[in-house]
Amino acid sequence: MDGGFPGLGTVVNVVAVLLGATLGMLAGNRLPERVRRVVTDCLGLVTLLVAVLSALDVTSPALADAVGSGVPVLIVLGALLIGGITGALLRIEERLESLAGVVQRWVQRRGSDGQHDHAERERFIEGWLTASLLFCVGPLTILGSLSDGLGRGVDQLVLKSALDFFAAVAFASTFGVGVLLSALSVAVVQGGLTVLGVTLGAVVPEAHIAALTATGGLLLVGIAFRLLNVRHVPVGDLLPALLVAPLLVSLVASFR
Repeated sequence: MDGGFPGLGTVVNVVAVLLGATLGMLAGNRLPERVRRVVTDCLGLVTLLVAVLSALDVTSPALADAVGSGVPVLIVLGALLIGGITGALLRIEERLESLAGVVQRWVQRRGSDGQHDHAERERFIEGWLTASLLFCVGPLTILGSLSDGLGRGVDQLVLKSALDFFAAVAFASTFGVGVLLSALSVAVVQGGLTVLGVTLGAVVPEAHIAALTATGGLLLVGIAFRLLNVRHVPVGDLLPALLVAPLLVSLVASFR
C-alpha cells in the first residue's frame, strides 16, 4: 500500500482507536455489572496471553547475538529494576492517578463521593495503561511506524489499526474513557517513531526491539494481574523500563 505522507499510518491507527473506544463506551453503558466483570476477566486472560507471547522475545536469536547467551534475561531484569526504581522515585503511578482525576472531572463535570471517585480513577488508569501498552508495545508498532517514516508503506500499521479497533471496543466497554485517551499514547509513540524514521533513515536493530518487546510483555503481565485481581502491580512506575531496555542492549553490546 502506498505510504502517502509520513505519519498516515499513525493517523489511521489513532482514528481506529477513537472509533473503537467510542463504540465500546456506548455499548458498555448498556451492559449490566455482572457482564462487565466477565468481560474484565476475559480481557485479563487475553492480556496475559499477549504478555507471554511478547515476553518470549527474550529468546530472540538477534538479542542473544548482540549481548550474549544468558544475558537477555539480565537485560530485562536490569531494565525493570532501573526503570521501576526511577518510576517510583518520580512517583509516576501517583501522578497518573492525579491526572486521571483531573481528566475525569473535566469529562464528567460532576462531583462524586470519595470512594467512588477513587474507584473511577483506578478504572481510568487501568483502561488507559492496558490499552496504551497493548497498542504501543510490540514489533508492529515499532517496525510499522519506522517503515511509515522511511516511506516504505503503511501496510503494517493498517493491519495493526484493524486489530486495535476491535481491542478498543472490548476494553472501552469495560473501562470507558481511559481507553479513549490511549489514542493520545498511540499518536505520541508512533508519531515519534515515524519522525525517527524520517530523521535517521535507519531501522532500529532487531535486538533492541526484542528487548523492548520482552520488557513490555512483563509490564503486560502486571496489567493482567490487576485485571484479574491477583495483585495490584504499580505498572505506571515500571514504564521507564521500556526506555531502559534498549539502552542496556546498546551498553552491553558496546563491550563485546
